[in-house]
Amino acid sequence: MTPTRRAENEDGEAPLAVWAQSLSSDHLCHLPIEANGQQVFGARAVVFWRGEQPVAFRLADSFEGCASTALPPGFCMELLQAPARPANPSERPSTVSLVICTRDRPRELARCLASLPQQARQPDEIIVVDNASRTRETERICRESRVHYVREDRAGLDIARNTGARASMSEIVAYTDDDVVLHPWWLDRLVRAFDEPQIWAVTGLVLPAELATPAQWHFERYWGFGRGFRRIDFGPAFLEAHRDYGCPTWLIGAGASMAFRRSVFAQVGFFDERLDVGAAGCSGDSEFWHRLLCAGGTCRYEPTVVAFHYHRRDWAGLRKQIRAYMRGHSAALLVQYERSGRKGNLRRLFVSFPQLYTRRLLKRLLSKSDASDLLTREEISGLLSGIWFYARTPGQGAAT
Repeated sequence: MTPTRRAENEDGEAPLAVWAQSLSSDHLCHLPIEANGQQVFGARAVVFWRGEQPVAFRLADSFEGCASTALPPGFCMELLQAPARPANPSERPSTVSLVICTRDRPRELARCLASLPQQARQPDEIIVVDNASRTRETERICRESRVHYVREDRAGLDIARNTGARASMSEIVAYTDDDVVLHPWWLDRLVRAFDEPQIWAVTGLVLPAELATPAQWHFERYWGFGRGFRRIDFGPAFLEAHRDYGCPTWLIGAGASMAFRRSVFAQVGFFDERLDVGAAGCSGDSEFWHRLLCAGGTCRYEPTVVAFHYHRRDWAGLRKQIRAYMRGHSAALLVQYERSGRKGNLRRLFVSFPQLYTRRLLKRLLSKSDASDLLTREEISGLLSGIWFYARTPGQGAAT
């Protein structure tokens, strides 16, 4: 995904490469960018790069496209605040295991594995956890790719994540999903970000791999995984600043691009196996980050760690996904309260969310709804089902 055309940034420094997404293609492609900064016809998204590092992202205002190639507000400030090289290279761990959890998606897995030989730093081991797939295709692909294949018959993403962590042998356990393609510098920069002992976890920037359908554009517009282009360290101060209304740990990153020091599993336990499965749906990663913060660790968001995610293409899949997201979110808030005793988690669930959805429903009654309210029904039903799930299965998912 090396860009081919360049545009000067407004401070006259090194040129910025630009790539955009086409109306006529299902995949990222290089479009001609005019030197005078005119719009790219039909582009749904534009990413600005400096070398191999993305520094800005512009999403079109609608699925029809026409994202502007003009640099976004605050662009120069973000460049000036871009993270420097690690200050303590001797603190970096020396070995890393890459875990990919998958279930009945052999084509997506093969695509993900195909991006690994291009990694500037190769993982010391690649572990694919086959999470109760119904066919032998996943095993066949792993044999052909010569990666470590592990079968886990209990369905559930966090169950599979724990299986992968237990099978790993390295100082760092990195995770990505089967519907992701990794930038060639992904793993190298991920490991480099562990440059201080208090950094227990690292997440990265997740960009869309395609915006070929309205459902994909909607997800990126309102639910996308991108967290900006500045390094952020989320530590105890972040946790305390949000004590009253629950810590928004989902801001830390995405499970599609994350890594942990292996030692943290011995310290705080493994992923909670009630989440990311069945009625719980999602949020095992954010609950785990919450646990790390409560234990005194720091989670780092490092935007130079770049991965590309293939969003759900159809509305049915997106609606199911959003319902699972909110179902897992409400269950995770209850799990977080169960573990930490922090009442802000309950306040977010039983005060903040009812206020939010009351306002949305009033907007609908007044015919003032917009695209951000499109999946409100799925969000509300997900939240309620997550509460019901937790009430039926309390205290049964703490993996140690």
